[in-house]
Amino acid sequence: MADNAPALKPRVLVLYGGQSSEHSVSCVTAAGVLGAIDTDAFDVVAVGITATGQWTRPVIDPRTHAFGADELPRVLPTESTVQLHSGAAGSSERSAELLEVHPDGSSTAMGQVDVVFPLLHGPFGEDGALQGLLELAGLPYVGAGVLSSAMAMDKHYMKIAFAAAGLHVGPWVTITDRQWSQDPAAALERVRALELPVFVKPSRAGSSMGITRVDAFDQLEEAIAAARKHDPKVIVEQGIDGREIECGVLGSHAGSPARASLLGEIVVHDGSQEHQFYDFNAKYTDATAADLSCPAELPDDVSDEIRRQAVIAFESLGAEGISRADFFYTGAGEVVINEVNTMPGFTPISMYPQMWKATGIDYPELIAELISLALERPAGLR
Repeated sequence: MADNAPALKPRVLVLYGGQSSEHSVSCVTAAGVLGAIDTDAFDVVAVGITATGQWTRPVIDPRTHAFGADELPRVLPTESTVQLHSGAAGSSERSAELLEVHPDGSSTAMGQVDVVFPLLHGPFGEDGALQGLLELAGLPYVGAGVLSSAMAMDKHYMKIAFAAAGLHVGPWVTITDRQWSQDPAAALERVRALELPVFVKPSRAGSSMGITRVDAFDQLEEAIAAARKHDPKVIVEQGIDGREIECGVLGSHAGSPARASLLGEIVVHDGSQEHQFYDFNAKYTDATAADLSCPAELPDDVSDEIRRQAVIAFESLGAEGISRADFFYTGAGEVVINEVNTMPGFTPISMYPQMWKATGIDYPELIAELISLALERPAGLR
């Protein structure tokens, strides 16, 4: 009887929403993944996280989330809260239980979870905090671990890791909350050593939230104030005049080297004053603001070098599963790494899935491969 019984499918917890400014991006990503995941291979349960951090059963079918309506998509709060409990009383079982806890204290079992696909961007989702919770629960999950997530989320430490790995990093200045509070004049003076234009950014945010291009130093304080609305730690980068080239990196099985995709390129349309760079609206709400092309038209040796450096960047952070490395390719032939994103945009039309589609792995296959990689690796030290 047991020999003929169908094998149980891994149960995947898809987490989306979250407390960061990229909440709505995560909702749209969830719509893409839930619409494409192979339900013959996986059982799927979706849990939303509200902007205040409440885990909930979705009130709105997450597969319907999209940009273009009057309001950005979001996870709605509910009276009941979903909780994750480590399986088998803390045993080595690689599973956990979901419970929905009601206001009167009663609870409803939501079943076992074998692996988590955290489709969360920004702080409290992509920065190692959630990854730490999942490690404590003993649950495997898609993507980078605690330290690599935290380093990739913080542009300051990410650049230090890249430089230590021998990658070319552009000039930058970091302004901590303490430095800005105690001596803003000194911080501004350090920034004036950079060449204009500069880009003022929250050190730990994504989707271009809070970023300002500064073309005159008298604009600096306003730009820093805008960035500090997202993060008290600010980074100021000297602008790099070059093509914006991206590369997807995908982990491999059984200790093999990570894989690099064909390259993609972002071209923000000239003459657009609304989008001086690839900002949030250009990425998600204005379909005419930029062209994404893949594969990027580059000499073969340049493509090979960027792909090689993308894997080095992945390894320099100790990343796992998924990352997207962003580079500048200058007119002088230099390759300058900008950043790595350990949970890049992941809707079906996002650059990461598009680069892998061009490389030969379509969106449903990519989702299955990421889950497979997560199930293969142990929780804890590795």
